[in-house]
Amino acid sequence: MKRRRFRSTKSLFLGRYFPLSLPLSSAVGRAAMEKSREKQSAPAPVNLKPVEATPENFAEFGQVVEASPDGDEFGPQDAQLDLSRGIPRLYIMHIEKRPLKFKTITHHASVTQCLGSIGGGAWYLGVAKPSVLDATDHNEGDPSKRIVKSTIGHFYVPPRAEEVRIFKVTGSKFLKLNRGTWHAGPIFKEEAMDFYNLELSNTNVVDHTTHSFTEEDGVYFVIDD
Repeated sequence: MKRRRFRSTKSLFLGRYFPLSLPLSSAVGRAAMEKSREKQSAPAPVNLKPVEATPENFAEFGQVVEASPDGDEFGPQDAQLDLSRGIPRLYIMHIEKRPLKFKTITHHASVTQCLGSIGGGAWYLGVAKPSVLDATDHNEGDPSKRIVKSTIGHFYVPPRAEEVRIFKVTGSKFLKLNRGTWHAGPIFKEEAMDFYNLELSNTNVVDHTTHSFTEEDGVYFVIDD
């Protein structure tokens, strides 16, 4: 009768995590190398100072709309809206715990968007200029332009990390984002804030394209304020 051989608990443990055909020192060395590689590839923080949003410095991203006297007629100082591609939706968003950092940024290709805090509390928005391409102005897969086709169907150029800016909004004003403006936020220091939001009824379902800076660029942003 052959005797059954049992592996020790220690052998079973090592066999589970390291191939027994490898010397233990090699297995441990490989694990250490993998840990080191993971550490090296961890996203790096990019600290950015916010600037107070004004109609002048926010112009390439949208508009800063401030209070105007009752009775004023419509003009260029008012929000220039594009809500023609669906049913407009005006609602109040309740947002909790948005610390001063972000790793992704989003754009809406079919609509302008207006955001403002209820009560005028201070908040921040990370932005990059619009990069949605016209139907005839693209060459999918062109490595020189990094052109990407979104899951929605339009083409765009991903935002570059060095193009991201941080704006601070205080008081009774709101931001109108141009169609396609990349944005991250609202972000704030409070535990929770309420914001009014004007977009389309299905914007967050069918018109929500996101770029991940951690996955594509190896960085994330920290608002230094």
